[in-house]
Amino acid sequence: MLLVEALHQEILLRKDFFDGQEVETIYFGGGTPSILSAAEINTLIASLAAVHPISKEAEITLEANPDDLTLDKIEELKNTPINRLSIGVQSFREQDLQWMNRAHNAQQSNDCIKRAQDHGFDNLTIDLIYGLPHLSNEDWQHNLETFFKLNINHLSAYCLTVEPQTALDHFIKTKKEPPLDELKARNQMLLLMEAIPANGFEQYEISNFAKNNKYARHNSSYWKGKSYLGLGPAAHSFSGNQRMWNVANNAKYIHSIQKNVLPLNTEILSKNDHFNEMVMLGLRTIWGIRKDKVLTDFSENDWNKLVLEAEAFEQKKWLTIQDDCIVLTTQGRLKADFIAGELFV
Repeated sequence: MLLVEALHQEILLRKDFFDGQEVETIYFGGGTPSILSAAEINTLIASLAAVHPISKEAEITLEANPDDLTLDKIEELKNTPINRLSIGVQSFREQDLQWMNRAHNAQQSNDCIKRAQDHGFDNLTIDLIYGLPHLSNEDWQHNLETFFKLNINHLSAYCLTVEPQTALDHFIKTKKEPPLDELKARNQMLLLMEAIPANGFEQYEISNFAKNNKYARHNSSYWKGKSYLGLGPAAHSFSGNQRMWNVANNAKYIHSIQKNVLPLNTEILSKNDHFNEMVMLGLRTIWGIRKDKVLTDFSENDWNKLVLEAEAFEQKKWLTIQDDCIVLTTQGRLKADFIAGELFV
């Protein structure tokens, strides 16, 4: 496969990215990485290990759709270092899956989860979506109850959004679909936030929930502002104060890599951009915005200004300022984007 060959070459071209730092997580995501064979996965990880030291306890995740995770595929994945599966369930209701034009059905979701668990994959996460036009609160509770019964330690739950120039955008504008109901979406988020602690989970990020401290280590590195390397078409990387992303076109990506030229776009973050990103990401998590990080990356004056502006939201009980950390309250999580925008430089 030309794309896999190009990935091997890009790994070599970017061998200095981490400067000897140990890799703690690897994530096969975007597109449909589950089409990779065990041999292809193993050789890609071997190529990475040849230029970057990989931790023996590394979290290595593969994204997959329920219909991809057949018995043969699960057994094949057991012959790779993959130790975590991220399964795009979206909903356990047949009508939702049909409305979203998903390739899998509800039974396949249940079956693949149990199949993976039976074969020793105990570190699983699934995605669920709320705020769908035809999803009632009772329907959403059914999805959550189904999830809790499956004994999975991690959930990512996202509110449906309408992207410009998509089919859903067109259907809403032409009145073939009702507009999204923000109040219903808010209420479904509240239902989720109420059910989570009752079932032993922790909301450690606005859209992510974990049981038994099974935080997504890979995604947590994004939220904590750590460097990460993205490989392949459209993949994004971050190196402290610089963002990079590959061309999104497969053919252009392969053609460039074959010439030993990285098909990269680059953006240098300004000090204000860097600060605002730290605020936005920090507020989304239980770890919040820490004074020690602000002092390391910026200055005590920046911290003092931030605290002064945050005090208005503390009075509203939307956040707390204690132990040299600014953290959103449950009520504040519903207004995270607004609060972050108000605290931006």
